[in-house]
Amino acid sequence: MQYYLLSVITPTEGTPPGPEAMAEIVRNLDTFHAELREAGAWVFAGGLHGPETATVLRPGDGDLLITDGPYSEGKEYLGGICLIKAPDLDAALEWGKRATWATTLPIEVRPFMHLAVG
Repeated sequence: MQYYLLSVITPTEGTPPGPEAMAEIVRNLDTFHAELREAGAWVFAGGLHGPETATVLRPGDGDLLITDGPYSEGKEYLGGICLIKAPDLDAALEWGKRATWATTLPIEVRPFMHLAVG
């Protein structure tokens, strides 16, 4: 089995979903996560706070520079992640499609080169 990262791509502009729409998205995600568990593809998942809560650590000249906020400005940011196991890219893309429908947001599917667990 290969591990894949499903990244939730969240736009920085626009209006966030209202409470009712957000409640439906959460229900859809709960269903999606249950399907992953049932299929044995679940590893873990979680949403992230906005990029304004980020702290960036940057090495340089034998020291470490610590700055608040995102590394770069952009039109979108990483809003959440889901780590799954899948036999191949096609299977991972199928899970990515389901994640897209659950979140109503773009999903990036990317295989891990190496994964240290345990």
